[in-house]
Amino acid sequence: MIKVIDYLSDFNHVSIAVRIVLAIIIGGLIGIERGKLGRAAGMRTHILVCLGATLTVLIGLYAREELGFDNIDVMRIAAQVVSGIGFLGAGSILVKGRFQITGLTTAACVWTTATIGLALGAGFYVGALVVFVATFLTVTLLHRIEYKLGKHQKRFGVYVEINSDKNVRKAIDHIEATYGASGIQVTAPRSNVAGNVGIELNMSNPKNQFSAAKISAELEKLDYVVFSIESV
Repeated sequence: MIKVIDYLSDFNHVSIAVRIVLAIIIGGLIGIERGKLGRAAGMRTHILVCLGATLTVLIGLYAREELGFDNIDVMRIAAQVVSGIGFLGAGSILVKGRFQITGLTTAACVWTTATIGLALGAGFYVGALVVFVATFLTVTLLHRIEYKLGKHQKRFGVYVEINSDKNVRKAIDHIEATYGASGIQVTAPRSNVAGNVGIELNMSNPKNQFSAAKISAELEKLDYVVFSIESV
């Protein structure tokens, strides 16, 4: 077994083939999970990322082992993958609103898949496989735990417009005391009506105690509130 591992750690045709095949399998398995959720970066994207990262390291090893460039820094080209892959990951992140950002996990998967490819290209099989297992478990199992922990902590924003700056303090005190809102900011009125004042507030919603519609409806009953809506 040790001889096999040593052989695969050397730079030869068999080890090159094994590293490339593993890159396809590992990248594909991570990508399949993302694809099931309808993410932009799916199986093919993750395979290509892992293959490209693997080949990047293999190029450096080839230059040193086969072409005789003894002074070459094998990891110099590979190091650029870690930073450069960020541009691809950023393309999967979509900001839908103040509290609605999607694609962060997919971007992290793309970046991690690239580093796994680098490890495979260098022949660091143990590190690549352990990180693959950890990554796969994270995206397939831990998201359920994260959902259970976070579903009772839904966050949203509410915009309130009041009829006078004289009522700002009264409105803020009422909002803090009644709803425990945070991040309260006084802004320009969205209606552009002279004399009106806008208030933006953030809400954490433990156990679905409040909703944006409920808070807005209650606030609009106050005589100094012009209107209130969910803020996106």
